[in-house]
Amino acid sequence: MIPSVSPSTNLSFFLLTGFSGLEQQYPWFSIPFSSIYAIVLLGNCMVLHVIRTEPRLHQPMFYFLAMLALTDLCMGLSTMHTVLGILWGLIQEISLDSCIAQSYFIHGLSFMESSVLLAMAFDRYIAICNPLRYSSILTNSRIIKIGLTILGRSLFFITPPIIRLKFFHYCRPHILSHSFCLHQDLLHLACSDIRFNSYYALMLVFCTLLLDAVLILFSYVLILKQVLAVASQEERHKSFQTCISHICAVLVFYIPIISLTIVHRFGKHLSPMVHVLMGNVYILFPPLMNPIIYSVKTQQIRTRILGLISSKRL
Repeated sequence: MIPSVSPSTNLSFFLLTGFSGLEQQYPWFSIPFSSIYAIVLLGNCMVLHVIRTEPRLHQPMFYFLAMLALTDLCMGLSTMHTVLGILWGLIQEISLDSCIAQSYFIHGLSFMESSVLLAMAFDRYIAICNPLRYSSILTNSRIIKIGLTILGRSLFFITPPIIRLKFFHYCRPHILSHSFCLHQDLLHLACSDIRFNSYYALMLVFCTLLLDAVLILFSYVLILKQVLAVASQEERHKSFQTCISHICAVLVFYIPIISLTIVHRFGKHLSPMVHVLMGNVYILFPPLMNPIIYSVKTQQIRTRILGLISSKRL
């Protein structure tokens, strides 16, 4: 069981919560979680390797996919040490500085993934609605600028509320709700004025995740309009096929976020286990599923991966 912490102290560490009440089952839980993290690391590294080593994949669509795989890889690495550390019985607490750093990367990488998905939607819009200008619009230099913009937008705007966490007074029991640190978790433990962080975080969600989702939806409305204007059913099918992987990636990313938000907002009466489970789904589901989606749905990547597997067997 997690030891109690006096509410009057302001210790420099926080206790991480795994699956409270099921500590005896941690050795069994560690097996699927270790397998998931192994798939996350192996799958995303495989996608990055294939795109890097296959000249035919040096195209805008696959450059954006590489950004997505790199983001998912970093998300897995940012939480693996605490999640598996708890399940393996190696750690139970985390320092304030480490907790703030982990929170920074988790939320920053979430915003980055949303931005990359928006860039991929823009890529599909240009490819389908303006194919003759595709290569002239999405040049290598422009893709680099888009990548740097995504990086700056994702990590710069999250910095102010994260830095403020360092200066809060945490007078409530230092027990976190998950196996990793989230911004809202730390706010619940603070006795300082958290209004800036609360309002800023809400504004950030509206200006990033919600705005990106609206723009992605709008891009697909335009794509659908363009595709339906094509007379040939074969051409329609071909156009839709190029978007299937991206649509799946969008759903894999946004459904867990929406579900977690609903659980936090309206599920206060639910078991804490539901909150913990949804938190882990939010962190692990997109990095786990994206390599599988693109390996199955994208012929160029599937062919290259199968070729690598065959060569290893020989």
